[in-house]
Amino acid sequence: MKMQNLHEAMLDMLKDTYDAEHQITKALPKMIEAAKNRELKKAFETHLRQTEEQIRMVERIFEALGEKPSRKKCDGMAGLIKEGEHVIEEGGDPDVVDAALIAAAQKVEHYEISAYGTLRTWANTMDHRDVALLFDQLNRQEEETDRLLTRIAESRVNQKAE
Repeated sequence: MKMQNLHEAMLDMLKDTYDAEHQITKALPKMIEAAKNRELKKAFETHLRQTEEQIRMVERIFEALGEKPSRKKCDGMAGLIKEGEHVIEEGGDPDVVDAALIAAAQKVEHYEISAYGTLRTWANTMDHRDVALLFDQLNRQEEETDRLLTRIAESRVNQKAE
């Protein structure tokens, strides 16, 4: 699709992000199963529920923009998820695998933070204030998850992996 204006660019990225969230809901159960650290496992379980809610929020954004929710394959997220799957497939010391799972999950979070931050900025530029607020909420949730993963890594997992 040739993008002729910022609104079209935003819709294109929104479709991409919508697909990314769906991909994450399929990947997280595998990460939950692979994680050995109880706190990490719980964080992944919480993030799965949060991601399911984020999908509903993205659907509300589509509706607010007068669009039907639709997906465009997010190749970036597919690559990040594949990296996480390699961590699981390769296995190894459970503590080291947990540390690597956190790293893989944080790559996903940073991707989402970037996408939602850009979408928020574009929505503000086009005076879609209600949509910008939803993007801001999504962005803050992703940042919170990233901080939680950092705390888990720094307080326990990385030391055990060493």
